[in-house]
Amino acid sequence: MTVRLLLLACAFLLLARPAFAQSAAPNWAPESGKLLETAGVTSLEGAGGGGLVPWAMITGYGTRDAVGANAHYTRVQLPDFSLDTAGAAIGLYDRVELSYTRQWFDTGSTGSKLGLTNGFTFDQDVYGAKVRVFGNTVYDQDSWLPQVAVGVQHKVNNQRALLAAIGAKSAQGNDFYVAATKLFLAQSLLLNATVRATRANQFGILGFGGDRHAGYSAQAEVSAAYLLSRHWAVGAEYRTKPDNLRFAREDDAFDIFAVWFLSKHLSATLAYADLGHVATQRVQHSVYLSLQAGF
Repeated sequence: MTVRLLLLACAFLLLARPAFAQSAAPNWAPESGKLLETAGVTSLEGAGGGGLVPWAMITGYGTRDAVGANAHYTRVQLPDFSLDTAGAAIGLYDRVELSYTRQWFDTGSTGSKLGLTNGFTFDQDVYGAKVRVFGNTVYDQDSWLPQVAVGVQHKVNNQRALLAAIGAKSAQGNDFYVAATKLFLAQSLLLNATVRATRANQFGILGFGGDRHAGYSAQAEVSAAYLLSRHWAVGAEYRTKPDNLRFAREDDAFDIFAVWFLSKHLSATLAYADLGHVATQRVQHSVYLSLQAGF
């Protein structure tokens, strides 16, 4: 797996090579030259953007001549489960993003109802890479052209035997996505649309593929954010998901969020998130809290 990830990172860096060539000399020092709020936050899977949906923007506040990075921690407290994620990401010259996130899905007291133990946990590692292909959310204000990026997320779940027992075809898989983001500065409005090819069940927490549908399917994800001020943004996201397992129905997910950008180094996101049915349990909606620090 390590070799595969290294080859993947090298491929993305080669794609971004023309952008690196624009700099007379590489600058590995933080610069934080982007406008406040334009770096977005961190998604549940570690990509820069919104809480549920990756955007085309590259994480961090580094411009095309510098490097940006962040670390995050997120908690989603559902009625029957909890999901914690923590990780870090780096943005290279506003062109390439590399990320790693660890997810812990705790079944709590519901574990015994599912034939497991109380507090049974699914752990998942998510390795991500994203490349900005064309466009610039800030500088292309005189054009309708959005910023567009392509990305991949390699997910590895630690419960191979259990996932096979509930009908999942694999404990690891890849998501591929294309994101288009447009920022209308005069209207303080950001719009994003993402198309994802995936086999993941509940973001991969319940494995990949299933006894109902084993292959990839295309899923749509959208975000809208309104910039209330230099330090506050509000918005909503909607994400469709495949329904691959007979064991457990899966619904689409959405959230309504507010972000407080204290500075370019610290932000906090509070949201109402609804994931629908999760592992046979209905009405899984509750508070989502995420903290991000970086430059």
